[in-house]
Amino acid sequence: MSEETLTENESTVLNALENSDKSLRPGDIAESTGLDSKLVSKTIASLKKKGLVYSPKRCYYDVSNE
Repeated sequence: MSEETLTENESTVLNALENSDKSLRPGDIAESTGLDSKLVSKTIASLKKKGLVYSPKRCYYDVSNE
């Protein structure tokens, strides 16, 4: 995974997901990182496009295992 192509927010959200032992909701990520929940949702969408994050069930997100 090429971390240098990620924005600071993407890295923050990705780290929160990597450090969790379960799938997280955007609100959970916002709470643990201090980021605004709308910003977290936009960041998750960006990470999904890059193939780094997926949704195992509705409204929950986890790190893709590529």
